[in-house]
Amino acid sequence: MIRREGARMLVSGAVTLGNVAVLLEEGRQHIGDGVQTIDLAEVKEMDSALLALLLAWLRDAKAKERALEFVNLPASLQTIARLYGVDGLLPVKA
Repeated sequence: MIRREGARMLVSGAVTLGNVAVLLEEGRQHIGDGVQTIDLAEVKEMDSALLALLLAWLRDAKAKERALEFVNLPASLQTIARLYGVDGLLPVKA
């Protein structure tokens, strides 16, 4: 699920292969409307689809010449990103 608070987009619940396509499209709309920060604090379940989702949103933002940053990345997501060698691609704000 996605909700918006100004320039912040909050992703909550599960992000898995089963629902990532819907989240991708919904998130793209918000990024097109000016979202600058994606908050993952409320993600309760995830698989590698979350990493793919963040990279797709990042690519979309760059194509539109918009800045995008991520906050509250789940520890398991950080582990997957390091394992795949893409952790340096994610603009993470502490």
